[in-house]
Amino acid sequence: MTTFDKRQEGFEKKFAHDEELRFKATARRNKLLGLWAAEKMGLTGAEAEAYAKDVVAADFEEAGDDDVFRKIRADLDARKIAQSDHQIRRTMEELLLQAMEQVSKEG
Repeated sequence: MTTFDKRQEGFEKKFAHDEELRFKATARRNKLLGLWAAEKMGLTGAEAEAYAKDVVAADFEEAGDDDVFRKIRADLDARKIAQSDHQIRRTMEELLLQAMEQVSKEG
């Protein structure tokens, strides 16, 4: 194996590792976001956990964060809970940073 091949293999492994961490952080963020929204809706315990799982599952509808945002937006609207789009998106960003930090500490 040449030096070039070794470098390429190293880059590929790093890319795969980074993608795995990004996936885990996004899933963690979605769970935290679900728990945040559940609290706003007055859900606790098992209901809050079940709702958080629904938010995680919503992320598999399409690429990107819009599917998760729409779910949170619709659910808060249905319960007449005032949160601006900006507040929801800001919370999504803050929780992603928190989730990335948690995932990176886990290894």
